[in-house]
Amino acid sequence: MRVMCLGAGAIGGYFGGRLIEGGQDVTFIVREGRRKTLLEEGIRIRSTFGDFSSKAKAVTTDEIREPADLVILTCKAYDLDSAIDAISPAVGPQTAVLPLLNGIAHMAVLNARFGEERVLGGLAKIAATLSADGVIQHLNDWRYITFGEQNGLMSDRVVALKQAFDRTSVVAKAVPDIMQEMWNKVVHLATVAGMTTLMRASVGEIARTAEGSSLMIRFLHANAAIAGQEGYAPSDAFLDEYRKLFADRSSGYTASMLRDIERHGPIEGDHIIGFMLRKAREHGIDDTIHRIACTHLEAYEARREAGRL
Repeated sequence: MRVMCLGAGAIGGYFGGRLIEGGQDVTFIVREGRRKTLLEEGIRIRSTFGDFSSKAKAVTTDEIREPADLVILTCKAYDLDSAIDAISPAVGPQTAVLPLLNGIAHMAVLNARFGEERVLGGLAKIAATLSADGVIQHLNDWRYITFGEQNGLMSDRVVALKQAFDRTSVVAKAVPDIMQEMWNKVVHLATVAGMTTLMRASVGEIARTAEGSSLMIRFLHANAAIAGQEGYAPSDAFLDEYRKLFADRSSGYTASMLRDIERHGPIEGDHIIGFMLRKAREHGIDDTIHRIACTHLEAYEARREAGRL
């Protein structure tokens, strides 16, 4: 399998590096500075599941000469347009594109650009960071990736990718219901991101207030209703799990979006909360909390862009 991976940071570098470790032909699509580092020092991973270092292939977009079998797309949603331009030379008639982004709004964009038949659904659960010396530091035991065809078929390419990851320490799942899995994650992520950023607090800190748990659960149910109207209603077991979480007064859980705000960084507010607000309105679902959360994030972005943080 000839794999091209956009970026060699924490996520792309980790999964791409592990595929190299498993014997796959991987090339990283990167900017010139990262390309120079990769060619000189290779890809380097430090992990409790085994350190790994290897020579690495790296190209800039204008050096891509032929399409890949698989393109792994790792970027933030606010960089999606430029990321699509960067991978386009690597996408041919038989190429599969595997996006590992938060949310689900990017799927429509990728389908429009490359065709639904070329785009896989995908989720990643990993905690990693790229250190100043270019080493990918794996931070805990999360090393999960889930993927599948949008139409639910267990295609040869999905099976081949699962087999490729099975030669590594990555825990990979090829599933027939990836869109349900992605909608489940959106329901969870929109609820946690919306509430922890709005309150500037962890789930437990919110739950310890008089109305915190009820607000989080109300928002969860609204997001679940949106998913249901889209044809992907979460299961009762899923909702029970998150109702328990949102009643847990000891939970320190926060969304990464809150951590982005706390460091005054860019956020994926429109991609997650704005998307769900638009869907709530489309389906006639009460959008009160969505409007408040979305307005809050837009105000943050305005202040950030004006340099007032």
